[in-house]
Amino acid sequence: MNLLKQIDENGERWLLLFFYTTIVLTIAMEVLRRFVFSYSSIWGEEVARYAFIYLAWVGASAAVKERAHIRIDVLLHYLPNRGKAAIYLLGDVATLIVALFALYWSIHPIEISLKFGSVTHGLGISQAWFMAAVPLGFSMMIFRLAQSMRRDIRSLAQNTPVFEGNKLFD
Repeated sequence: MNLLKQIDENGERWLLLFFYTTIVLTIAMEVLRRFVFSYSSIWGEEVARYAFIYLAWVGASAAVKERAHIRIDVLLHYLPNRGKAAIYLLGDVATLIVALFALYWSIHPIEISLKFGSVTHGLGISQAWFMAAVPLGFSMMIFRLAQSMRRDIRSLAQNTPVFEGNKLFD
């Protein structure tokens, strides 16, 4: 259970660190190879691009978890605890509906890629692996939205302060 708790608390952070490190190291290596050795690889640009795609989708899930998406919350400061919880719950439900539709529609391109055996130009790997970033990201968002909705329902029922997320700016 301790491992599951660690994954729940820090899973996105570890993945973000991995993908960000991959991007930085790959680009640094490609710059070094191009300007020092006058040689560049075919695969370097693809590795960085696909790591960035995964970084974006895992980052979206982390933002849902931390409630760090950009929002206008001026009116929320004037609402009581239950009002805030209800507004956040309504937002989570709307986001969940969009995420479920997007998850459903993001699977079809992967099926097509697998059916026709499309591969990347540089790496020669099935494009389905990289297209899977979209449904993976939406699946992670749906999981985090379910956790958020559970937390909001508890706040609504108990009339306790709702988790308003971490603010980027004050």
